[in-house]
Amino acid sequence: MSDHILSSGNADIAANLAKIQQNIDTACAVVGRENSDVTLICVSKNHDADHVRPALVAGRRVFGENRVQEAAGKWPGLREQFPDIELHLIGPLQTNKLKDAVALFDVIETVDRPKLANALAKHRDNTGECPDLYIQINIGEEPQKAGIDPADADPFITDCIERLKLPIKGLMCIPPVDEEPAQHFALLGKIADRHGLTIRSMGMSGDYEAAIRLGATHIRVGTAIFGSRGY
Repeated sequence: MSDHILSSGNADIAANLAKIQQNIDTACAVVGRENSDVTLICVSKNHDADHVRPALVAGRRVFGENRVQEAAGKWPGLREQFPDIELHLIGPLQTNKLKDAVALFDVIETVDRPKLANALAKHRDNTGECPDLYIQINIGEEPQKAGIDPADADPFITDCIERLKLPIKGLMCIPPVDEEPAQHFALLGKIADRHGLTIRSMGMSGDYEAAIRLGATHIRVGTAIFGSRGY
């Protein structure tokens, strides 16, 4: 379990990031990975621009947001100051927000159903625009969560890559909160391997070290950086 540092002042955010990086370095060393193999996605949902800025000042450039509308109100201004930001959509995407999402995000991690995949392909064909995409796997087969069930993952991934020609770069998952995450991280890795996908976005504030040991390339950490969210 990670050390959770929940202070949220500017200096604390920098300290939190330093501690998380230390944990990343240690987890990588345990399994003989380079720390450069792991990208920290700073999950900034429900935090305003002023609260996010200290992480940018500390050198972080990869951020995750759950909602298109919230991100649209926050990131254009920050990008004027920090133009090399890479923004990931890590929440569900409704097709009526697809145009806005494609314009705003560099990566959409939540391709979770055929309707969305087809809509992304149609938009790409019409405009030439499509960010990098990850497919969300409902790794614990939880009815309340979005994502493709593991049993359906192979044909869906193949369809997205071969028929739709979408830029599928990796997979993403959120394990059940009440189960040991390692088995779910391992399963995501197996699915990714079958399709030659190198990116595995898995692991959050409470389990990112375990995820790294099991092959995570991207970890999504919010509370341990920014403190409790201002819902």
